[in-house]
Amino acid sequence: MQDKGVPGNLRQAIDATTVAMLRARGSFKWTAPGPDGLGAAVAEMDFGAAPPILDALARLSADANFGYLPAFLADELSAACAEFERRRYGWDVDPALIHHVPDVIKALEIAITHFSRPGTPVILPTPAYMPFLAVPGFLGREIIQVPMRDDAGFFTLDLDAISDAFRAGGHLLIFCNPYNPLGRVFTPAEMAQLTGVVDRHGGRVFADEIHGPLVYPGARHVPYASTSDAAAAHTLTATSASKAWNLPGLKCAQVILSSQADRDRWEQMGFFASHGASNPGVVTNIAAYRHGEAWLDEVLGYLDDSRRLLARLLGHHLPQVRYRPPDGTYLAWLDCTAMDLPDSPGALVTDRAHITVVDGPAFGTGGKGAFRLNFATPQPILKTMVERIAAALSPG
Repeated sequence: MQDKGVPGNLRQAIDATTVAMLRARGSFKWTAPGPDGLGAAVAEMDFGAAPPILDALARLSADANFGYLPAFLADELSAACAEFERRRYGWDVDPALIHHVPDVIKALEIAITHFSRPGTPVILPTPAYMPFLAVPGFLGREIIQVPMRDDAGFFTLDLDAISDAFRAGGHLLIFCNPYNPLGRVFTPAEMAQLTGVVDRHGGRVFADEIHGPLVYPGARHVPYASTSDAAAAHTLTATSASKAWNLPGLKCAQVILSSQADRDRWEQMGFFASHGASNPGVVTNIAAYRHGEAWLDEVLGYLDDSRRLLARLLGHHLPQVRYRPPDGTYLAWLDCTAMDLPDSPGALVTDRAHITVVDGPAFGTGGKGAFRLNFATPQPILKTMVERIAAALSPG
């Protein structure tokens, strides 16, 4: 496996040296499992970095440009993000409406604090990305959990329950698309139905689209705010290059505003409301958006193979586990409810197989009996993971 650049030889067999190399990087994903463990919890990929990103960091280091973020870099980031949104998704966004923040969690804090009615609950479809279950409480807000509808592993929004949540006083809905942890990429028709519900209740939407570039053939990411004037008027969109190009530690994301009222509100917030994006994060996001698509597309091809490989491996080793290959993301939702297991099968995987995964109950209502597995790893490692998991969960 290549540690740098396009992962052109990832399909070759891998020995213990590769795992040792991943551990030697020192990331939380690979140090948390311990010396004999395998990392499949944290949403990072094991495929190194795109050459344009490494080049951008090298130039930044050569210039010792480690000070505060200058205005010209912030402007260049907005322009690069707008170009990418237009090129990749067909969404024509004015760069002046794109603002830098450290990460999507900061964007959510801003959305709750400055763009939802004070004191109102946050509406959250579940199972949900774990921090979305924690952040509202830190800000003094309650959460109304709305379980997704589950049709044999195909998950859809429960629009009636979301409507009930608005009637119960909720104001801001968190809409994650592509969906972490369930892997759905929602269709324009589904989003139009959601827009109708939000509009009827005068609600707001925080659209987390950080996994937007990670979508497989047969699905297409359409930014929620681009679907209609009504959606644009009630939405704050958060995105970043951090998941698709593996840059989360560099601290840079973007908020895209799509209504005049929100633009005016942003101007009133003050500089420190969104402060914290780093120079390394900004230059690498720019490099990813402008020069990283060839690397991304090759990685997507490999991940596409991996999501299907995982289905075959589970069919052979753990046929009782329900798994639908995701439309997007590199995160697999493995439903073990047909097995005679506790509500927390992920804890068994971590304890017995020495593979760190995220246990289903951590994702809120609807998570019992399941766990999330990150399959963005070399395929021989993925095969080993499934074999270990099967041994850990099998009776006897």
